[in-house]
Amino acid sequence: MGMRVRLTARTTRSDGGRTLYGGTPARVLYLLPYAAGLLESTNEIEVVNRRTGDLARLLVDGGLASPVLCPTLPGVPKLADVTVVVPVKDRAQPLARLLASLPAELQLVVVDDGSSNRDPADVAKSAGARVLRHEACRGPAAARNTGLSAVRTPFVAFLDSDVVPRRGWLQTLLEHFADPAVGLVAPRIVALDDLPAEGSAARWLTAYEKARSSLDLGPTPALVVPRGPVSYVPSACLVGRVAAIPSGFDEDLRVGEDVDLVWRCVADGWRVRYEPASEVAHEHRVKTGQWLGRKAFYGTGAALLAQRHPGALAPAVMAPWTAVAVVAVLCQRRWSLPLVVAACGSALWRISRRLQRSEHPVRGAARLVPHGLVSAAWQSAGLLNRHWWPAALIGSVFSPRVRRAVIAAALLEGLADWRRVRAEQSLLPYFAAHRLDDLAYGAGLWVGAARARTLAPLLPDLGLRRPSRLRQGSVSGAHKRTIPPAPNP
Repeated sequence: MGMRVRLTARTTRSDGGRTLYGGTPARVLYLLPYAAGLLESTNEIEVVNRRTGDLARLLVDGGLASPVLCPTLPGVPKLADVTVVVPVKDRAQPLARLLASLPAELQLVVVDDGSSNRDPADVAKSAGARVLRHEACRGPAAARNTGLSAVRTPFVAFLDSDVVPRRGWLQTLLEHFADPAVGLVAPRIVALDDLPAEGSAARWLTAYEKARSSLDLGPTPALVVPRGPVSYVPSACLVGRVAAIPSGFDEDLRVGEDVDLVWRCVADGWRVRYEPASEVAHEHRVKTGQWLGRKAFYGTGAALLAQRHPGALAPAVMAPWTAVAVVAVLCQRRWSLPLVVAACGSALWRISRRLQRSEHPVRGAARLVPHGLVSAAWQSAGLLNRHWWPAALIGSVFSPRVRRAVIAAALLEGLADWRRVRAEQSLLPYFAAHRLDDLAYGAGLWVGAARARTLAPLLPDLGLRRPSRLRQGSVSGAHKRTIPPAPNP
């Protein structure tokens, strides 16, 4: 009661506000007159009774709306309800910087994961933290789990030792927990910009990471779901209900353990949210070798995640008609343009038939078809430059058409991405760093797939068969209900 939710910037309205387009995954929602009237003037709904609560839940859980944060709502935890868990190995100086930035009300647990000396433990004790130690390094997942086992508060905040939270970061995140369905919340991870970069390569990569770090998920709040606009959140900073993560992180994973935790939390019926109004600064790697190695390391985790979460990970997700249009363009034949026009016409006809409850089904379909084409083109460029580049490179050697497609995709996507992120860095160094980023990640992706003996992280989903759905749940009040997965076809 008292919560307000607001339609997201990605949600559009038509038919006088009675039809909504958007959500995660994308959907069309038809509103009854009373519901459309509630949203008519402000695009917001305040929960004042069961009816408005059900509508707000439908919009938020569908990714069509985001909660409006308010510190005075009942159910918002206090800082004393949170224990901070920090895994660390040898990084005493960054640890001291982190602990000095935390509010005094927080309980602190530092897990020394096999450091070579006592410096991290001494720093933690001087800050008033409880120190737990692994005699040998067991990895960040195990270190976080050791800290989680010592937590006695209802909420836990995982922080890496190389971050520095900004003012008000935790209070903003805690306001999401006024919603009893929320299990995990993560802030925006931005660059720590008060450290001088040494050398031209460091300055070059520092500027790129500031604009497009793998940890920075952008300025838009979002519901976190597999295959959504925000499909994961990193464990550099992650705040959650202890009850939502009883088993903690998977200690068998040395990479992707945070993604695995998020997806398991979603599958268990909890909501996971990304909140960019809260910011935590991260000390990015800016030495070229370390940076490339880290990007490749991230890529190796995709195969393990694909095996643990079938259907949750694909390098591209396209409707069949968009895949036909993309293939036609890549073939560069005389029949390519007529085939694209035919595919778009077919899609326009089929989508308009599915929008018969709309007052203007053809107009609505005409709005959706270009979005599908743009999305397919963007994802196809990602396949050629990032996920499939080893195969694309081989194809370029033998086929001029493949070579032209790869070069065009690299140039156009690089320019579009530079404009999209509004990087302060000039185009050429940004473009070079972006392409190296893709090459390193793609190399790691193929290495991980070979090790796991699976093609799952390399295969796009073209909608040719119904995928097995992830379990999703809903929460009403304090009670959680999990909907069982649909049977495999």
